[in-house]
Amino acid sequence: MGVRIDARGLACPAPVLKTKEAVEKEAPKEITVLVDNEAAKQNVSRFLGSRGYSVSTRKKEDRIEIIGILESTSCMASAYVEEEKEEREKKILILITNNKIGHGDDILGEKLMQNFINTLKEMDGLWRIVFMNNGVKLAIKGSPLVQGLKELEKSGVQIFVCGTCLEYFGLLDKKEVGETTNMLDIVTSLQIADKVIHI
Repeated sequence: MGVRIDARGLACPAPVLKTKEAVEKEAPKEITVLVDNEAAKQNVSRFLGSRGYSVSTRKKEDRIEIIGILESTSCMASAYVEEEKEEREKKILILITNNKIGHGDDILGEKLMQNFINTLKEMDGLWRIVFMNNGVKLAIKGSPLVQGLKELEKSGVQIFVCGTCLEYFGLLDKKEVGETTNMLDIVTSLQIADKVIHI
């Protein structure tokens, strides 16, 4: 019999943390996680996938069920190897918490942000960009920065977009670029980055 976790009503990153704890302690062949929002579904599904589980989901009246079947323990090992590898490489993380740069004129601030994102391809060692709070609005449909961010992503830069923030603004289904992420991933990213630039 597999592990069953009820993570309904829990704020980010609790659903992922509970899932992580169960996977690391018990390494179950099958795990079912109950959540009640799309951001938690995406975060838990992505975590299970990174740990060697094939993932399926089904929506019921009051919950979303995420079912993980362990396909390969080698993926679990490789996730740790990848983390160790990342720790050895020099990397820069940019944390963006607003959709414009600075205070004063909003139009100027938005133009400066656009110029900043479009110039990031010139930065050596850029590893990951994390969008939080109002910054998530830069990664959604209609944002003039989506194309530039997609180009950065194609070049190997990882783009993380806070799922709780998207959900708060009602933009979860409008995200156009990057991975929907959670606070555990964000805190871990800040911890292992060699340099953090906050915009």
